[in-house]
Amino acid sequence: MRIAMWSGPRNLSTAMMYAFGNRGDCAVVDEPFYAAYLAQTGLDHPMREEILESQPQDPVEVAQKLLGPVPAAKPHFYQKHMTQHMVPGMPRDWMRDVTNVFLIRHPARVIASYAAKRENPTLDDIGFRQQAELFKLCQDLGQNPIVIDSHDIREAPAAKLEQLCDALSIPSSPKMLSWPKGGHANDGVWAPVWYGAVWNSEGFAGPEGNLPDVEEEQQPVLKAAMSYYEEMKSRKI
Repeated sequence: MRIAMWSGPRNLSTAMMYAFGNRGDCAVVDEPFYAAYLAQTGLDHPMREEILESQPQDPVEVAQKLLGPVPAAKPHFYQKHMTQHMVPGMPRDWMRDVTNVFLIRHPARVIASYAAKRENPTLDDIGFRQQAELFKLCQDLGQNPIVIDSHDIREAPAAKLEQLCDALSIPSSPKMLSWPKGGHANDGVWAPVWYGAVWNSEGFAGPEGNLPDVEEEQQPVLKAAMSYYEEMKSRKI
């Protein structure tokens, strides 16, 4: 099975990649469209040059690899994708041949976490609009995409991951609940900038606390993102 997991940044996405990567029967790939996204948009992200050198910049080549031979001939292939990478011109036809899952998180938590790494995120930076558009595309392809909330995973990792595996029609595994400290062999080259907390972890963090305060200048972004989040939340497992 090829699992395309779609989320915005700061959304438990790396921990989920580690969880699937620790199963033993699952190959993983980390944000394969990142270099193509930077090449197409010209955005100045941390470690931009290193990212451009580390991955194919042709999105068609990326898509072909996602549907090609699974690394190490594993039964399953977990693909960690960022919704904001799918700018106009990125191929989407390959999505009909994978099982698409959407990982959501409350926008206030995403904005606060992202702003700590890169100031003044825009709505396009955090991916909520793009996530809703990709979800609609999957529906138009005749799929019934899975939606799962990172808040629920943090509340009850074992139960929620088992429910996710059931929805994917793959066996659940207790190995998904933990992983070795220090990162994953397939981490993107950008990992030192973004993955510090999960590198120091050995499993999912505990339940989230109260929602963080969002700065006044970010309130319009929060308001816009909430409409997309609420729609996706209404469909979660």
